[in-house]
Amino acid sequence: MSKEESSKSNRRTTRSSAAAVLRDSGETKKTYHPHIPTLNDLVFGEDTISKEDLLSSFPGRHAQILELLNLLGPLNSPMLPLFVYGGTSSGKTSVILQTFRHLNRPFVYSSCRTCYNLRTLFESILNQLLLHQKDAGSGYLSAKRCEKPSDFVNFLREALVKVVNTLQGNPGKLSTKKLTGQGHGHMIYLIFDNLELVRNWDKSSSILPFLFNLHEVLNMNEVGFLFISNTSPDTYYSNMGYLEPIPVYFFEYTEDDLRQILSRNQTNQEMYSSFLSIVLGPFCRITRQVNELSIAFSSLYKTYREASGDLNNVPNESSKRARFSHFQPHIAPALNQIFKISSQRSELNNLKEPKRKGGSKKLGGFDSSEDLDFHMSTSAKYLLLSAFLASRNPATLDASLFDSTGGASSRKRKKRPSEKAIEQKEISEQELLMKGPGTFPLERLLAIFQCITSVAETSLEDVQGDVVMESQNEDSELMSDVLLQLSSLCNANFVVKGGSCPLEGSTRYRSTVSEDMASKVARSIKFPLSKYMYRR
Repeated sequence: MSKEESSKSNRRTTRSSAAAVLRDSGETKKTYHPHIPTLNDLVFGEDTISKEDLLSSFPGRHAQILELLNLLGPLNSPMLPLFVYGGTSSGKTSVILQTFRHLNRPFVYSSCRTCYNLRTLFESILNQLLLHQKDAGSGYLSAKRCEKPSDFVNFLREALVKVVNTLQGNPGKLSTKKLTGQGHGHMIYLIFDNLELVRNWDKSSSILPFLFNLHEVLNMNEVGFLFISNTSPDTYYSNMGYLEPIPVYFFEYTEDDLRQILSRNQTNQEMYSSFLSIVLGPFCRITRQVNELSIAFSSLYKTYREASGDLNNVPNESSKRARFSHFQPHIAPALNQIFKISSQRSELNNLKEPKRKGGSKKLGGFDSSEDLDFHMSTSAKYLLLSAFLASRNPATLDASLFDSTGGASSRKRKKRPSEKAIEQKEISEQELLMKGPGTFPLERLLAIFQCITSVAETSLEDVQGDVVMESQNEDSELMSDVLLQLSSLCNANFVVKGGSCPLEGSTRYRSTVSEDMASKVARSIKFPLSKYMYRR
């Protein structure tokens, strides 16, 4: 290449001009052909899968797949909105996408994780429906600038009508491969994933009912709606009326399901099966999320294989005991690492303890050296204590017990109560004692949970500022997945549902934990439980 050509290509060189320069110079030519979106992009690829392959790809999800196929219905059949929910890493998104791959039907997928606000969500849906690609040719701009829900409804209706008319006018042309008994049809499906994240957006109280009400607002039989969430439909109730979607629940995997999932794509199946027989039971008591288990087992499996000289040797009955004794000390640290049960709190207390003069440290009159005989995440422990306090304390005392100055210790008695007031107080206390633990709504539980976790963060800052900065990210994660933790506590019978209030229309809960158990949990995280308890 000459100097003139080089200087000429360096000035505002575009892809087309650079390709022309290479063509003139006789070098290897590679022209840039931008991808032009078509209706084929609304289908999950060109290769479809059979129903047998779909069922075999997801162990433990046969019932959910068959239910989805039944609710989606035959080709071109109208459907009601679906609400698919379940815990994290339970296969919801993968099952739905592979189901549409099997059905070979067009859909628009939008995740509320990547679409972090209302505008990006609206524009993402419109860009897919209008077959618009954000690239250099379009200036990386969207097809429509849309921020208001009213504008989105108009733009969405226009785009959907255009796509549906194209599908109805060109049957059989959407996919390059025709399948017997299957086809794309003229239905279009809108999939909203990670819907629980919308609650963290601005004006979320009006956004969620708007999304749920799109089916009735559009009133188009050719459009189907699917909502995917990690939380149950109860967390989305509001005062605005809309047609409740049909729930589809993805329950937790069983041990057999997890064994099949984790054993897939393993070179030495017998070795890995022997490894799972040791670790899967203890870990399943703590979590059944595939992503967490796969990360924890990847390092543990290396340690398990290193226990013997021959890595391909399958342990027999005589060598299993020796290998287990070598491998057992690595299980408990891995269990704690999954839930980030940090030892920094105890390290901070040890740093502060030499400064004190006197005996051993006690919290609430109990020795802090006593440990729990079961594993539980830090956020679940705080949530369990919040439920215990909500059941044992009257709701009228929440403002005084959980004030900004640190709780009941800062209250000052202004005047001495009369004998009549003391007598009435004793009568009310006896009535409360006869009633047992009371029920509480979800809002009160979350409020107490936020208060006691913020108090815990403040106490850590008083101990040592520099070390707390390192654990700030772990402490900030206490508010994550609270509703999933509540579901786990309900499954373990630590918290039970106490029915619904006819006036509020929300579910109420009741703690079944005794005071001794609550004190034991509080000692494990160095929380002063007695400071926030109302003594009767």
